[in-house]
Amino acid sequence: MSRNDDLPEPEPPSRRLMLKGAALAAGALAATPAVAAAAPRPAPFRNPLVRQRADPYIHRHTDGHYYFTATVPEYDRIILRRSRTLNGLATAAESVVWTKHATGAMGAHIWAPEIHRIGGKWYIYFASAPAESVWDIRIWVLENANPDPLKGTWAEKGQIRTAWETFSLDATTFTHRGTRYLVWAQHEPGMDNNTALWLSRMANPWTLTGPQVRLSTPEYDWECVGYKVNEGPAVLARNGRIFLSYSASATDYHYCMGLLTADADADLMNPANWSKSPVPVFTSNDTTKQYGPGHNCFTVAEDGRSDVLVYHARQYKEITGDPLNDPNRHTRIQNLRWTPDGTPDFGIPVADTATGATAGPAAG
Repeated sequence: MSRNDDLPEPEPPSRRLMLKGAALAAGALAATPAVAAAAPRPAPFRNPLVRQRADPYIHRHTDGHYYFTATVPEYDRIILRRSRTLNGLATAAESVVWTKHATGAMGAHIWAPEIHRIGGKWYIYFASAPAESVWDIRIWVLENANPDPLKGTWAEKGQIRTAWETFSLDATTFTHRGTRYLVWAQHEPGMDNNTALWLSRMANPWTLTGPQVRLSTPEYDWECVGYKVNEGPAVLARNGRIFLSYSASATDYHYCMGLLTADADADLMNPANWSKSPVPVFTSNDTTKQYGPGHNCFTVAEDGRSDVLVYHARQYKEITGDPLNDPNRHTRIQNLRWTPDGTPDFGIPVADTATGATAGPAAG
């Protein structure tokens, strides 16, 4: 799952433990001088976290590290960073673990990598096209058996075969009650859209099994600005529900996020069990000057409990030329809040906190 494939959802503390903790805290306060300092609070998140890295994905692993990957502006390679803290990813060394082919398959548009730990091995899911046909984009998988994903060999497991040979990208995988699923974006032949969201069970980390079902297609105005797009799915299980966020519209300031929700007890392969928010849940904001927020994932803070929203956005609204040629989609992170009814409250994209010069628009 996007938070962490290997870690179960954190359980809330029992009432007895909470009362015991309160009593211990009260005793400590009574015995400690008033000048004693409280435990240090985590450092505020740095934003932008990583500049010029779009479609970010952060995996928090059981070894105590965060592993980061994202799309680079040149669309030509897959990178990894590693840090024990989220803020540390900003300055962590960056390793190139795979480079596009000079010709043929996987030769262009290396997009939206995600790193997952499955069955004791590492997997990277990404989109790419043949060097000679750069818009024939499909989903591909790499595998690494080394315990350290920055070492070993990334073997090419091949293309994930879906029902059609059409434009497809942005695959993510998760398990729910013992079953592994893949969610991705793809154009369905005969449909008046660019991409819809699809779900299928998996036989192994690079093979689908059984039917694939459409969970969402662009239908609201905010999903159809510039292009009719549902893409960039990310999955989070909390509060007895499965939440699936996604991104919509063109990749300029109209880019925004929507949300699907299913009951955890429901059959996820039945589209009728998924409800769709009629309004976007995360959008551009003129006050904080963050534009086109989207293609998110979820992770947890260093405490192992607090949910964190990871996404990209630009620091300006107007773009010269094709937005895909503008390099300044920066990785950003912020706390993900929860409403009293147990649904995620994405809030607004927070303002910049990092020092340094702000990058300007790229020439088209």
